Amino acid sequence: MVESTVDTITAVRAAALSLESVSRRHGRGDRETTALDAVSCAVPVGSFTAVVGPSGSGKSTFLQCAAGLDRPTAGTVRIGGTDLGALSEAALTRLRRDRIGFVFQSHALNLVPSLSIEENVVLPLVLAGAGPEDEQVLSRGRDLLTRVGLAGRGMQGPATLSGGQQQRVAVARALVTEPEVIFADEPTASLDPESAALVLGLLRDAVRIDGRTVVMVTHDPVAASWADTVLTMDGGRLR
Repeated sequence: MVESTVDTITAVRAAALSLESVSRRHGRGDRETTALDAVSCAVPVGSFTAVVGPSGSGKSTFLQCAAGLDRPTAGTVRIGGTDLGALSEAALTRLRRDRIGFVFQSHALNLVPSLSIEENVVLPLVLAGAGPEDEQVLSRGRDLLTRVGLAGRGMQGPATLSGGQQQRVAVARALVTEPEVIFADEPTASLDPESAALVLGLLRDAVRIDGRTVVMVTHDPVAASWADTVLTMDGGRLR
């Protein structure tokens, strides 16, 4: 029994992301609904995990709670051993900024239209206190734009790019802080197959080359096939 407990604690500390009996309920009384029902899992460092399931299965709520965008009703979420529930709102905001990368489905959520493409990429570093004209910051942004196949486009605005190109900029921005975990919410939902494959390849390279951990929510079995592990949600539970 003692050995089992020690093994569990060690596994949690080694995981990039862990959920322990996480539930999320909405409403009260007769109108209460359960979006997540005692979900437990551990995502290893340097892995690519896809969370799949039909609409209403709880996969989006899973991502929101796992990424610290929503607080669970019960249970514990940890990023790299840090208990998100123990953090103040300010500390949670800093954790999301410094240790997590995001790629959303909506292009409007991904990029700030009033900023240039390069400024969008380095925005997390600037919000963390780096100077917007810092040559190291700008060099980092240019390097990432080259990596995602958009070299020389940094001074343009996001509106000049296609949807697939905007998603590649979003991946670059997600990588700029060298985060522990990248969360991707239906990142290929509105893309054609060729653009989707480019975005998924970039996420896969973030794992293979950089050792990042990627957690992707998707309804697309083709997108899920790029992952190392596929978790299926149904009725707020992992199956």
